[in-house]
Amino acid sequence: MAEKKQERYEDSKLYRIRHSAAHVMAQAVVEMFPEAKYTIGPPIENGFYYDFDLPRPLTPEDLKKIQKRMRKILAGKHEFVKKVISADEAREVFKDQPYKLELIDGLEQGGLDEYGNPLDEKPEISLYQHAGFVDLCRGPHVKDTGEINPSAVKLMSVAGAYWRGDENNPMLQRIYGTAWETKEELDAYLWRLEEAKKRDHRKLGKELDLFSVSEEVGPGLILWHPKGAMVRVIVEDFSRKAHLENGYDWVFSPHIGRGHLWETSGHLGFYKENMYAPIDIEGEQYFAKPMNCPFHIQIYKSHLRSYRDLPLRYAEYGTVYRYERRGVLHGLTRVRGFTQDDAHIFCRPDQVEDEISRALEFSLYILRSMGLTDFKAYLATMPEKYVGEPEDWDKATAALRRAVETAELPYEVDEGGGAFYGPKIDLKVNDALGRQWQLSTIQFDFNLPERFDMEFIGEDGQPHRPYMVHRALLGSMERFFGVLIEHYAGAFPVWLSPVQAVIIPIADRHLDYAYEIEKKLKAEGLRVEVNARSDRMNAKIRDAQKQKVPYMLIVGDNEVEAGQVALRLRGGENPGPMPVAEFIAKARQDIEEKI
Repeated sequence: MAEKKQERYEDSKLYRIRHSAAHVMAQAVVEMFPEAKYTIGPPIENGFYYDFDLPRPLTPEDLKKIQKRMRKILAGKHEFVKKVISADEAREVFKDQPYKLELIDGLEQGGLDEYGNPLDEKPEISLYQHAGFVDLCRGPHVKDTGEINPSAVKLMSVAGAYWRGDENNPMLQRIYGTAWETKEELDAYLWRLEEAKKRDHRKLGKELDLFSVSEEVGPGLILWHPKGAMVRVIVEDFSRKAHLENGYDWVFSPHIGRGHLWETSGHLGFYKENMYAPIDIEGEQYFAKPMNCPFHIQIYKSHLRSYRDLPLRYAEYGTVYRYERRGVLHGLTRVRGFTQDDAHIFCRPDQVEDEISRALEFSLYILRSMGLTDFKAYLATMPEKYVGEPEDWDKATAALRRAVETAELPYEVDEGGGAFYGPKIDLKVNDALGRQWQLSTIQFDFNLPERFDMEFIGEDGQPHRPYMVHRALLGSMERFFGVLIEHYAGAFPVWLSPVQAVIIPIADRHLDYAYEIEKKLKAEGLRVEVNARSDRMNAKIRDAQKQKVPYMLIVGDNEVEAGQVALRLRGGENPGPMPVAEFIAKARQDIEEKI
């Protein structure tokens, strides 16, 4: 499939609509609170926000009033007019706005952006004005407020935010809003938000007893409960078997390594802020591993390798530890300790194209087996600063491109977006709500083979440098499990469900038969429980449905007499009574078809 050139968000009409809506919101707020001090109001993914220093906290009623004022402003079709001015002129315009004055000083003196970060070049100072409201702004905006559909704009919430993100600065009030081109798009977005709340893996993780985080253990460290762990075991076992069938060797490596190892790899030089403090062992510094690659390299280097030995493909479920600030931790998707389904491929230059194609094809097979089918690839190429030879980069990038095109995946090229040590493919997946998740990565590395002086003896009897490819399919087990929970809303397909069937006896006299059925089903490899509680049958059914168990097997007098089970499905369907053997055949078929 040919490369698709997609319009950047920053160049889209939607971006201009949202940027302009932020200005209209600021005008409405200033009209309500003339003493307001306003700061910045950028477009963001799916919406916009604006930060204010206000005389009192905002209420939900205030948001309604602000939105009503916005509609009135929008109806006026006021033109957005840009004007480039000097710093002194800007100070006069914003003499009563201290935050704007601080921004002007930064622009004039150091070319700093709104967060105080240096810009590549000193920008011009410009204003945008509409309907009497003026803001310090680079743009872009729509032509006039008439291009913003009032029925497609909604203010969402208020949150606290430190000025310039610095906790030493004043706390401001941030108003979040969203804006779309049509009301239908807004309604669809609001529906997705509500659906996302229902699917939130943190909420479902608690309701379905899948995992937890304990402050006693530490934030960002996941405790896998039996049901969540069962899903993980199923995924790992499936993937482990598939790796063996695809020519990978499984390896295991320690959780810590000597400081010298991480100096050689470059992690202590480039990645130390994401690593935990060293552990002193017999006077030497050891570090918890942030990555598995240096260990796999040591396994490679444990023998002299010949060109006949290559390729070597080492796979590991390797648990790594990376420092993340508490404020960015988020359930399973942003953690401090996680297990990567990691692999490293060591190959000759003439093998690299085939290895890349195999790795991508394998990634797609694993993800599709998990029910994820909507993919997009991103090809990141050589940046300005890089290691290795340009001809090697060209060869590697061409191999990545051909692999994506052979797989007929839609893709974009991220020019200059590769790491300094090699180009890569990032495979992103859209879930059931159309949200994009970064999962598989196939990453070349021209750096570590050089740093660790890796060699193989070629057909010419001389030492040569192998190519090294980092590869993760699911990314991390924690993050992937979070994606799975939200994709399926906790209702996993039968083959992944931690409990596949609950047997529900109508009365205590049916318990012996229920346990007899449980024994038969477990002997067939099914994951089954008997609900032996004294609750009424309907309450037991509701409980199984809340737990999103695929099958409910009701047993009463008729079923005992006929040697059957009465099948109900979690979606409410009621296939009715059937012989136990027939149910086993159905379950096996559903598992085989991964439904």
